[in-house]
Amino acid sequence: MSTMPAAGEVVPVSYREGMPAQEQERAILERIRAGDRAAAETLVERTYATVFASLARLCGGDRDLAADLTQETYRKAWQALPGFDGRARFSTWLYRIAYNAFLNHARRPLRAVPFEGRDGPLSADPGQSAEEALESSEVSLRLGRAVLALPDDLRFSVTARFWAGQSVADIARQEGVSTVAIRKRLRRAFTTLEAALEGVVP
Repeated sequence: MSTMPAAGEVVPVSYREGMPAQEQERAILERIRAGDRAAAETLVERTYATVFASLARLCGGDRDLAADLTQETYRKAWQALPGFDGRARFSTWLYRIAYNAFLNHARRPLRAVPFEGRDGPLSADPGQSAEEALESSEVSLRLGRAVLALPDDLRFSVTARFWAGQSVADIARQEGVSTVAIRKRLRRAFTTLEAALEGVVP
């Protein structure tokens, strides 16, 4: 399945590599709306790795499922692009679509996604002993399961901030709430996650 929109007439817009990232993003989006396929490819190249990695973590390390959901994310994003208002950064808006694609998959009957950690610890240290590596793996798996068990608003805020690398301000704009509200969500999530890790973290 292609992640590219259909090609069309190219209408040039002002774009310089030296311009700020958000201005570059706006220029690329203008080119995409004008039917510039190369601009669409550029945007996919810039965002694909983050979308895929975030979905892989949401899917418990299932890379095949993450790849399918990434394709679905871009397909839905191109369909919804005319309604993108720029309130949040494109990457934050795109992550919300990816997150919803994951939720839609997980809510299907018999399709719940377990966090099995197929890829091992999220950040393996080659200098660790076997015992330390096992302990790290256990903590990683427990944390992953705890994140996925959070209420939806907390889970989205945590994964958008720490798995997709979005700023608190952009998450707030995407969700239509204040940055204070997002920080409160994160604090509530941390309290829940700390409780889930009790007895595992040394």
